Amino acid sequence: MSATPAWPPKSAPRLFVSPPLSPGETRAIDGPAAHYLARVMRVAPGDAVILCDDATGEWAARVASAGRRDVTVEVVERLRVREEVPDLTLCAALLKKDRFDLVLEKACELGVRRIAPVITHRCVADKLNLERARAVLIEAAEQCARTALPVLEAPVKLGALLAAWEADRTLFFADEVRDGQPAALAFARPGPAAILVGPEGGFDDGERGAIRALPSARAVSLGPRILRGETAAIAATALWMGVTGDWCGASSVPPGK
Repeated sequence: MSATPAWPPKSAPRLFVSPPLSPGETRAIDGPAAHYLARVMRVAPGDAVILCDDATGEWAARVASAGRRDVTVEVVERLRVREEVPDLTLCAALLKKDRFDLVLEKACELGVRRIAPVITHRCVADKLNLERARAVLIEAAEQCARTALPVLEAPVKLGALLAAWEADRTLFFADEVRDGQPAALAFARPGPAAILVGPEGGFDDGERGAIRALPSARAVSLGPRILRGETAAIAATALWMGVTGDWCGASSVPPGK
């Protein structure tokens, strides 16, 4: 006797939707999400779809109807509650669009709770399309089976970021000029944390002095080599997750879309 196939299957497409979902609800999906389901994944009535609402968690749904412009699903059951991600904020200096997209994507995959883009003197960009950036984060969250989207802040100048800093949040900043404590050692510190990474040209002397004047700031070293801005942001985040974050106790999750 053959075993009953698992439902929903691991290959089911995954989407973020709003507002929050509830069991037994019928939900109409339109726009780009409907195009993805109907034209790319070619879902048909009876197929499974996994939905996340960034509020209550992850839900299994069954396709009721699929047209060219809209797809209707019936919410069946909740699979997972919304995850609690580590309290880490990534304060990343703005980079060129494609490179900052990479930072956003990988920060989401790695599990940061909040992303705070920063404008410094040597930034080559001073604006960020927040709608587009959120779309990058949503796509990354769907791919990695994350149920909690990172909070994305509007870009602020470094001075404003430091002036409003929370006293109980440690600010680790990658200082490529002066010797900082090896990051793996510095990160082994409990409590809310943030990682500040500069632009391609690094922080200037005035910025470096302002950061060091912050009581909760800790200078860290990311190794003997000079890293690009996106590499430093990704490497530092991964290292923090491995030392203090949720990697050691991470449970397996189903593959993304």
